[in-house]
Amino acid sequence: MDTATRPVCLITGAATGIGAACAREFARQGWDVALAYFEPTVTEAQAVARDCAALGARVLALALDVRDDAQCRAVAAQVQAHFGGLQALVNSAGSTRFVPHAELEGLDGLDFQRLNEVNLVGPWQMTRACRSALATSGQGAVVNISSVGGVLGRGSSLAYAASKGALNTLTLGLARALAPAIRVNAIAPGFVADGLPSRVLGEAEHAEVLARQRQASVLQRVSQPDEVAALAWFVAARSPGMTGSVLLMDNGLHLNAG
Repeated sequence: MDTATRPVCLITGAATGIGAACAREFARQGWDVALAYFEPTVTEAQAVARDCAALGARVLALALDVRDDAQCRAVAAQVQAHFGGLQALVNSAGSTRFVPHAELEGLDGLDFQRLNEVNLVGPWQMTRACRSALATSGQGAVVNISSVGGVLGRGSSLAYAASKGALNTLTLGLARALAPAIRVNAIAPGFVADGLPSRVLGEAEHAEVLARQRQASVLQRVSQPDEVAALAWFVAARSPGMTGSVLLMDNGLHLNAG
């Protein structure tokens, strides 16, 4: 594919987990990729950048704290200047804490604030920063990586579930506000192996949660990052009639929620 005709995707949280898998998937599908990563994950981001380049993509890797609006705007401007356009944004940067829902004293206002800043305000700021470039492309798409916890009120903590529930609502509102120039959708996975919990929990605790989540889903499995990435690419590239959707990808976990 001529580099002048290759579409461009900007992915936040691109160094690890679902974000890294999205970067590789879009590169594999013939897209150029901008990898936005949290500074402490620079080594992982560099490895993802090498993988994407090996797949034939032009790659731009940029450190980003999605909580900082000035950084969000600067990254969007750098991507536009470097590639000359932007067709898709995948908001994959996320954060969590593991606190049982019944332990109300285990969370304070700062916990809610921090998770909302990353999981909700970050996608809002990035979408706003990229709005002009996405609209100009004529095929702009935003994919928010949410969680089934935001649909069921479950998950690693009440603060996490609430932040993802708000992200789902933000997805609907933005889909209305940015149409028809930009489509906005969300993917709500269940437990994902090598996802965010693997970087928050210890090895033994992670294995215990993984086994529990596998048992709780009707398909008796958990998802892999590349499954979520494949759906993110499809939503961005092959679903022109889809906007304002929150797509459950939880191995049927919601069917056992009653």
